[in-house]
Amino acid sequence: MRRLIGLDPGLRATGWGVIEFSGNRLRHIANGVVKADSEGDMAVRLRQLFEGLMRVMEEWRPAGAAVESVFVNKDQGSSLKLGQARGVVLLVPALCNLPVAEYAPNHVKKALVGVGHADKVQMRAMVGRLLPGCVIAGADAADALGVAICHAHSIPNLQIRSASQTVRVIL
Repeated sequence: MRRLIGLDPGLRATGWGVIEFSGNRLRHIANGVVKADSEGDMAVRLRQLFEGLMRVMEEWRPAGAAVESVFVNKDQGSSLKLGQARGVVLLVPALCNLPVAEYAPNHVKKALVGVGHADKVQMRAMVGRLLPGCVIAGADAADALGVAICHAHSIPNLQIRSASQTVRVIL
């Protein structure tokens, strides 16, 4: 079994989901949300995301990562802030020497539901169907699990480290 983490970037809440897969078999390992203070200074909020994601990486030791690319908002300020959070989300697995793949939201939705414009309810239902018995920690975690599932199905011949190997953090 190969272990992957899916990440759904957000400044207030970044969803994460860890799965294991072998061929077409999927197994839920864990999921959750890393939260940052919504009122704090930007630098402090980014540090909170960084530290929370590093704890997730150290605990679950994935061998690969997949990140959902950012949907661009009409509000440029919101897009810039989300881009900063996304930078942290990309940095953490890179510091852990993990290969990182990126997927557009429509690609993830099409891979799971068959339609590129599926809503969050459809996505969560399909994640639950593909990972039976999984208790999902909210919409952000469901999206992250969806990204991990999409990644597992997109590259079946993925050559990655086994989940038992230690993740080395380079600071």
